[in-house]
Amino acid sequence: MKRSRTINLFLFLAATLILALVALPFWWVFSGSFKTAQEIISRVPTLFPQSFTLDHYVRLVSRSAYSTYVINSLVVATASTVITILLAVPAAYAFFRLEFPGREALYRIILLAYAFPSIVILIPLFGMFAKIGMIDTLLALVLVNVTFALPFSIWMLRSFFASVPREIEEAAVMDGAGPVTILKRILIPLIAPGIASVAIFAFISSWTEYVFASVLIISDAKRTVPVGFSGIIGQYQIDWGLLLAGAGLAVLPVIILFAFIGRWFVGGLTEGAVK
Repeated sequence: MKRSRTINLFLFLAATLILALVALPFWWVFSGSFKTAQEIISRVPTLFPQSFTLDHYVRLVSRSAYSTYVINSLVVATASTVITILLAVPAAYAFFRLEFPGREALYRIILLAYAFPSIVILIPLFGMFAKIGMIDTLLALVLVNVTFALPFSIWMLRSFFASVPREIEEAAVMDGAGPVTILKRILIPLIAPGIASVAIFAFISSWTEYVFASVLIISDAKRTVPVGFSGIIGQYQIDWGLLLAGAGLAVLPVIILFAFIGRWFVGGLTEGAVK
């Protein structure tokens, strides 16, 4: 009994430490966005704002192109998420349920593409997009995000298809249903948590992507939020108040997304881990 209590206490302290390490940076960003510039750069850090101000948010909205960056990021992230789901669901179903030559080899190649470092293909992708006139377009970012999110999404959804008993599909086949009907009306509702997990993964990956967005986008009007932040960081000085306010607002879409389908995401990760 004493040993069990010691283990529980150790787990509690470890979980508290991990939570503090994760939560404190977010709290520093959020609270810092309401502090004056003098308090932010003060040698003595403050956990709570001693001089509350909304000036950073006012300047962010009225004197910068932040709203344009947010709109661009929403367009890219939403389009990437929708396309990823539309491609990943039938692809995962085909890899798990349908029989065709080279299925396992192709599946392994797709997983290998996910493990391939993205920075290695940055220059070839830039040259390819330059030849077809897609540099400085949001469509180029959507294609890149879908390319890198799709392999992991297929792998995750395949585990969900594996959890669905074959007897359900066999019963549908006996009733005359084809593969498309089975996928649309039977399997998709059953793997809804997996689809929600893929949606959140694809959205966050697209929302936070910086490397390709900083290279493929040239004009300021097409920049996304991560690239727009880089303009706030000057060569000799940083407007910390503006940077913290922008970072605080950038988290809002992710929080809203989790508020609507967060429980599906947690349930999807749990089910995908045990089945």
